[in-house]
Amino acid sequence: MASYRYEDVAPTPTPRSTGNLGMGSSVPRLSRNSAREQATFELQHKIQEQLVRDLAGSNERFSRLSPAQTRQEIEERLQRIIDNEIHAQQLPLTKSERLDLFTRCIAEITGYGPIDGLLHDENVTEIMVNGPYNIWIDQRKGGMVKTDLHFKDDDHLLRIIERIVSPINRRVNDASPLVDARLRDGSRVNIVVAPVALDGSILTIRKFATKKLQPADLVEKDTVSRDMMLFLQRCVEAKLNIIVSGGTNTGKSTLLNVLSVFIPSDQRIVTIEDAAELQLQQAHVVRMESRPANVEGKNQITIRQLVANALRQRPDRIIVGECRGGEALDMLQAMNTGHEGSMTTIHANTAKDVLNRLQMLVLMSGIDLPERAVHEQILSAVHLIVQLKHFEDNSRRVVSIAELRRGGAGGVEVVDIFAFEPTGKGKDGRVLGRLRPTGERPRFLEAMEHKGLTVPPTIFKLQ
Repeated sequence: MASYRYEDVAPTPTPRSTGNLGMGSSVPRLSRNSAREQATFELQHKIQEQLVRDLAGSNERFSRLSPAQTRQEIEERLQRIIDNEIHAQQLPLTKSERLDLFTRCIAEITGYGPIDGLLHDENVTEIMVNGPYNIWIDQRKGGMVKTDLHFKDDDHLLRIIERIVSPINRRVNDASPLVDARLRDGSRVNIVVAPVALDGSILTIRKFATKKLQPADLVEKDTVSRDMMLFLQRCVEAKLNIIVSGGTNTGKSTLLNVLSVFIPSDQRIVTIEDAAELQLQQAHVVRMESRPANVEGKNQITIRQLVANALRQRPDRIIVGECRGGEALDMLQAMNTGHEGSMTTIHANTAKDVLNRLQMLVLMSGIDLPERAVHEQILSAVHLIVQLKHFEDNSRRVVSIAELRRGGAGGVEVVDIFAFEPTGKGKDGRVLGRLRPTGERPRFLEAMEHKGLTVPPTIFKLQ
């Protein structure tokens, strides 16, 4: 019996937006073309330098204070400096401008500068800094927009980047211009600097979702219908091996997280990821994360090594965050050798493309296998492919649920059980349509029923 039942859970309300930049956000707005804003920016820089001088030699005192007390004292000192400087320079500021100035100074001293507010905005899911003057965000509601935030220059951006990577013991410089890592809060960060980055340093942060989505949330968002979610629940409970497929930013990890909810709580689950994003809710979970090579090119730990190691840990199920290399062969072999109910994601644009992608990844393992042998591995290992798509209205939806079957001449056939049927666009630009049955019945239904797991037969009928 699963520890979580979709049927028993009411939909969870979507969190309210806290605003977006340039449209009433509480995050400070900066305009490079405003003379007054430039004067305020210069004042900010002067105040920050004074605060740094004022704080010099206070480390011993701060070591006796709690983090909250330290921050409070820094804020009190900063407020005094701001008051003195505004008075000395006879620069009248409105209450809103003073608050913006204070917030920016605090962000520079204790946070991440101009993007600090974005990291605390629950509506923002991703931050994309394309050089010091070009900052974009992706929002839960509203999609991708350009903000009016900016850094002073590339040196300013590099200082913030250094502040980001230092706590996680990573370096970024001319010799090592690429960094892909996970922050302590779980957010994923990618950094590219010169000489690879041509137009200023590039910083991308995919924020870690603090709210654990439930199946009902995806139904409410129209990512998948209630009937289809019930069907996927039964597939997970029946220990079918599932691949979640889709392009970039289609919600593969999100769906994998949600499907893992249906795994019984008494099973031992091993998760393997490049950057840990999965938030499994079971008690018996073993989490592993790959490690890139150091600056000397040594001590790398790959996903493939971790998959091989996981087989020695007596897992009931293995979940690989994403197959993108030779580990695909190890994953297929694990699925074939008693680790049923395992799951992974793969980057492919259609369910049929998954086969080609898997074949290519198996070849990357370095083991020379004939095509027929690869087909046999895939056919006996993978039961279901769940395909996701990111639509132009910023929605992410399941567009097909397909079963793998034996085809002619020893090949593999991908058969859609459910497929998305678009029906046009609404007045608000939203893509309309639904995931409908194709009339095909899965061949694994009988095996599921032997385990006492059933789904209403009507969900497979053409409508």
